[in-house]
Amino acid sequence: VQLVESGGGSVQAGGSLRLSCAASGYTYRNDCVGWFRQAPGKEREGGAAISTGGGTTYYADSGKGRFTISRDNAKNTVYLQMNSLKPEDTAMYYCAANLDDWCGGSWYWKPRFDYWGQGTQVVVSS
Repeated sequence: VQLVESGGGSVQAGGSLRLSCAASGYTYRNDCVGWFRQAPGKEREGGAAISTGGGTTYYADSGKGRFTISRDNAKNTVYLQMNSLKPEDTAMYYCAANLDDWCGGSWYWKPRFDYWGQGTQVVVSS
């Protein structure tokens, strides 16, 4: 299974970006796919997750109301739409997959994720 992120870039505060996480070597069925981010000098933290089977979504407080996670199972891709971006959203963004499992309340627990992408950089300037 390989995860490839894309869609990062540099934007001004208030702008938007849509990140994509495409999976190869696997077809999403009933899995948990999450977006994590890591700012310089900080730990990697969970941003959002989605159960690819039922579509249930989960968000960290930092992204609620601004970020939307979605999936297109036909394209084997999970998206993260980020609006009203802030300088504190600047980070490397990673997607991760925990196969054959629901997300549930532990969606942000990094050790449960078996596969990780290489990351895509997001820079938000003020």
